[in-house]
Amino acid sequence: MSNIFLLVPFASILALVFAWFFFKSLMKNSEGTDRMKEIAQYVREGAMAYLKRQYKVVGIVFLILFILLTIMAYFGVQNPFVPVAFVTGGFFSGLCGFLGMKTATYASARTAHGASQSLNKGLQIAFRSGAVMGLVVVGFALLDIAAWYWFLSSVIFTPEHMANGLEFLGLHFVRGSADYSANGMITEAGQRVKLIEITVTMLTFGMGASTQALFARVGGGIYTKAADVGADLVGKVEAGIPEDDPRNPATIADNVGDNVGDVAGMGADLYESYAGSILATAALGAALPALVLSDLNIDPVKAVTAPMIVAAIGILLSIVGIFMVRTKESATQKNLLNALLIGTGGSSVLILIAMAGMAYAGWVTWGVFGAVVIGLAAGVIIGQATEYYTSDEYSPTKGIAKQANQGPATTIIDGLAVRCNSFCNGGLRNWFCRGRYALNIRYHAGYRCFWPYC
Repeated sequence: MSNIFLLVPFASILALVFAWFFFKSLMKNSEGTDRMKEIAQYVREGAMAYLKRQYKVVGIVFLILFILLTIMAYFGVQNPFVPVAFVTGGFFSGLCGFLGMKTATYASARTAHGASQSLNKGLQIAFRSGAVMGLVVVGFALLDIAAWYWFLSSVIFTPEHMANGLEFLGLHFVRGSADYSANGMITEAGQRVKLIEITVTMLTFGMGASTQALFARVGGGIYTKAADVGADLVGKVEAGIPEDDPRNPATIADNVGDNVGDVAGMGADLYESYAGSILATAALGAALPALVLSDLNIDPVKAVTAPMIVAAIGILLSIVGIFMVRTKESATQKNLLNALLIGTGGSSVLILIAMAGMAYAGWVTWGVFGAVVIGLAAGVIIGQATEYYTSDEYSPTKGIAKQANQGPATTIIDGLAVRCNSFCNGGLRNWFCRGRYALNIRYHAGYRCFWPYC
């Protein structure tokens, strides 16, 4: 295993260290008045109660699926490591959602109090508390992927096991063949089988994360919408209480729903999509024909580990980008959004330099480098386009507000027109960014890795 692969666990551990650092920095700030602390505590207790209940149900589902996968492994339908990989994926996905929601419930009142003292302080608290979620997601995902790859590659699929096989308690972990090893070295055919077996097993890790994300996202989403509608119907319509008034208990439930759906659910979902993009790209690298790899002068192992290394570099540069985000006290909303753009743009430039270095060293092709360029450009363009069409600093939103003075009909028409225009821009971007292996690397290098907490 190449020494450069050590960058993967190093970057993942560093991400977790900075997540802990940002969380500790967050907790040093005041929550504000006693009333603010009281409301924040209500939301925190409600969110934790919901998550505890949900994880009990999800735990039962995972236990049933684990038993089924174990039975399938016993009868040789799949690798015996699949059930364990499935459970670890689900566990870390749920853990990321829990840690993200815990941070959010502590950050809300502190952000509001910080913004009342200083605009830059409010931005720093909000942005870095959001960064905790992002860094926890990428840190745990990449650490788990690196651990599984090292364990399977260095401990299980060794030259001896590839030649003689590995069996324990009636389970066939490695099906050996004399063609897979010669003179203590894994042959080309054995290397191909080894990489395919490793990536297939690790893909099940992504399936576990997807199962957890399904429950967290859908369950949390249903809860938050139900609480939101209930708060509006009971509070505003029946009791005449203003929206988001803490005297309405459903308002607390609505805020609880925002945390369990938009934070815990999003954390689990991000973990699944981030890990899935890396594992899918690694699987495509293992499935590339030997002739193609030979023509491109790429080692099969590099084709599998390159997505992990690119993701590790993305983590390191994301941390740099976090410290680029700051603003002045007299800032408008446009200035705040530009402050975020500075971090995005700075990290984008740095990742291009890093990817160019990897292409020059032969770890990836220049075609993959071009895909990352496209991904970075697409990510920045779609972000800026979204800002243009939704911010009240620009003409589309101002135009809709102006039409509202004339009546609901023209407001709806203008709103639909703006929506269609923004949708067409996004559609053109998606059509332009088509591909397989290269554009999967674009996904987690040029888009997801930089700003996973946005």
